[in-house]
Amino acid sequence: MKDHLLEWLKEGNLTIPGVLLSQYKDMGMDEKELTLLLHVIHFIDKGNHFPTPIEISSRMTISVTECTEILRRLIQKGLMKITEGYSSDGIRFEAYSLDPLWERLVENFYLKKKQQEQVTTEQQETDLYTCFEQEFGRPLSPFECESLAMWMDDDHHDPIIIKAALREAVISGKLNFRYIDRILFEWKKNGIKTIEQAKSYGRKFRQSQTSQRGKQSEPSTTMSKSVPFYNWLEQ
Repeated sequence: MKDHLLEWLKEGNLTIPGVLLSQYKDMGMDEKELTLLLHVIHFIDKGNHFPTPIEISSRMTISVTECTEILRRLIQKGLMKITEGYSSDGIRFEAYSLDPLWERLVENFYLKKKQQEQVTTEQQETDLYTCFEQEFGRPLSPFECESLAMWMDDDHHDPIIIKAALREAVISGKLNFRYIDRILFEWKKNGIKTIEQAKSYGRKFRQSQTSQRGKQSEPSTTMSKSVPFYNWLEQ
């Protein structure tokens, strides 16, 4: 029993990148091709860099002929290749290389991420336009749409920051694009890039404004309850 357990442990573990399981279909592979690739990976991990179709098919429920055909397809699809070399004693050898597989996986992974980011960006932009129209209570004019596009494309403001500037304008009672543009200009000049930084910047300014007003005159009950707002256009 102990000897069998030791043999089992010596078989080791096969580490499979999760991205291979999630993207093999997008890369044009079926389950048989994936399983055969996993066996090739295991053979290579064990030191056999060029397992024969007989060795591979013996571990699968496919014939040697079908195994040979699948190997040929994988090579044609550019997912693996046969390399040649010479050992230290001059003996020529062949080996399977899975570098094309890993390269394709990396390319496919980044492509998927880029596509997802593009979808997210488009959704954020759509939400941004909707948010502005809701606050303004009307469809945006072509000039206003162009201003929004320039804030994102030319000034590289994050849609979340633009929404924060819109909220600042609403709170200040100055709902117009010139006022919002000034807020964004001041935030960019002060290196504000996140919603947390914007909130902190506004909080510090209001505390400063409250302190200055307290020094100038004794605040009345009404003034003590009011919230000072930053008039960005005066800066």
